[in-house]
Amino acid sequence: MVQFVLRRDPEGIFRFAPLQSGLASRVLARHGVNSADLDTVYVVVNCDPAKVGDRDQNGEEVLLARSDAVLFVARQLGGIWRVGAWILQPLPRALRDWGYRFVARHRYRIFGRYDSCPLPSEATRARFLDV
Repeated sequence: MVQFVLRRDPEGIFRFAPLQSGLASRVLARHGVNSADLDTVYVVVNCDPAKVGDRDQNGEEVLLARSDAVLFVARQLGGIWRVGAWILQPLPRALRDWGYRFVARHRYRIFGRYDSCPLPSEATRARFLDV
């Protein structure tokens, strides 16, 4: 997912943190999520650097998981990705999350596999949070 977003987010609006990091542990704990659950992608909206989390339209921090996170990212990337999010959004979350889990289970067959974890380039290194 990170490599996908890096290639399609030239403005650099997204930042990344490993789920095993202290930063992610603090954010997930604030939202009552077990940081040992590494089977999904999370997006934090309206992140306050002091709190490090996301906020809704009223400025409140929001944590999105699974298909909600993917749809949020797709909308932000724009273009065909926004159209795809618009088409998938009306589906019930349970069905979207089932699709998310299906793709996650088969991701190596669908997207391929790296022999080692890719390191960020000089151009993208600043987008990775290590707090």
